[in-house]
Amino acid sequence: MGNPVVHFEIIGTDPQRLRGFYGKLFDWQFDVAGDAAEAVSAPGNYGFVHPDGGGIPGGVGGGAEYPRRTLFYVSVGDVEVALQQAEHLGGTRVSGPHPNPDGTLVVGFFTDPEGHLVGLAAAAV
Repeated sequence: MGNPVVHFEIIGTDPQRLRGFYGKLFDWQFDVAGDAAEAVSAPGNYGFVHPDGGGIPGGVGGGAEYPRRTLFYVSVGDVEVALQQAEHLGGTRVSGPHPNPDGTLVVGFFTDPEGHLVGLAAAAV
């Protein structure tokens, strides 16, 4: 397989309610100590999910001003290069690249030719 899916996200206008729902539904535990990039979630409103025994990590966050969405992130070597390639192939850049608050990760977003939102993630250089 080429580039793997490395993270999933559920973003909404009431992240605390969403974390309660998914926590009870799937027995997920959330780590809210760290923040995601501001383009992803309001500071203090993101809960990371760290799977034990399989699965990919994810998060539930957002805030009043964030559009509701679910999406997955694909690992790439360079977010800007991947966004340009998506545009070249008929996709549309939504935003990015955006560094996360601690500067270790860069994310970006595009829609495919049918309008599906997809995230990209790369280690910061």
